[in-house]
Amino acid sequence: MNEPVSIGVIGGSGLYQMPEITDKITHVIPTPFGNPSSEIVVGTLRGRRVAFLARHGVGHIYTPSTVPYRANIYALKQLGVRHIIAVNACGSLREDYAPGHLVIPDQLFDYTMGQRPRSFFDTGLVAHVSVAEPFCRELCDLLYRSVIKVGGTVHRGGTFLIEDGARFATKAESNIFRQWGCSLIGMTTAPEAFLAREAEIAYATIAHITDYDSWHVSEEPVTVDKVIATMQRNIEIVQMAVAAAVERLDETADCDCHHALQTALLTDRKAVPQAILERLKPIVGRYFAEG
Repeated sequence: MNEPVSIGVIGGSGLYQMPEITDKITHVIPTPFGNPSSEIVVGTLRGRRVAFLARHGVGHIYTPSTVPYRANIYALKQLGVRHIIAVNACGSLREDYAPGHLVIPDQLFDYTMGQRPRSFFDTGLVAHVSVAEPFCRELCDLLYRSVIKVGGTVHRGGTFLIEDGARFATKAESNIFRQWGCSLIGMTTAPEAFLAREAEIAYATIAHITDYDSWHVSEEPVTVDKVIATMQRNIEIVQMAVAAAVERLDETADCDCHHALQTALLTDRKAVPQAILERLKPIVGRYFAEG
């Protein structure tokens, strides 16, 4: 890990298999939170070094609730990543957000039921991080412009509800989520986005719609076959959008996301056990070095 890599991409294996990516190096990065979902592939894309991580593992072996989210974000932080472009398949809860469309959501509703560890911080070091705006606004803008540039149909904004899965929602659930004002439904963006904020990494996602979930009266209920078929149609435009975003991203850009812990750490510095400081050094080290 001698080369710092400031851009990370989290998604399916199709992303790091893009023909444009050259000079690939594979990193195995153990973390205090276990191993990441997969080895991290670092390659050159449009002149930039980019770290690619398969969220569900190679061969899709992790369920949405067993993805090692903390290990994934921690490993990318160790590599030096400052900006994460995520890609998520999702269902639509709105008529105008149709299958095949892409969405750059601006809000998250965490409807997971507590099975997933949601924070790097625990007893010994307490932090209350602001996630009122859970996605990096500047990175969202870049992704939106990038999808337009490559000719995709894209929507800017919307609330992304995250459920545990791995089953799909019932019609009753789907209709209630619509009444709540949610636009999209998925299974993996929480706690991923929240952990990225704790790690002071700018994070945004390209959500590609595969289905209308189960609420739509004129569509058959969502099935795995339907999801996979639409994903395969979407993948080329998603790949092009990611490449365009990587090319245009200012790797040195500095935003509020990169200073999320500045006012979030609550525990008296002298009361934090040394073992916790060592465990979280890539995330909190600069604050304790200053103190």
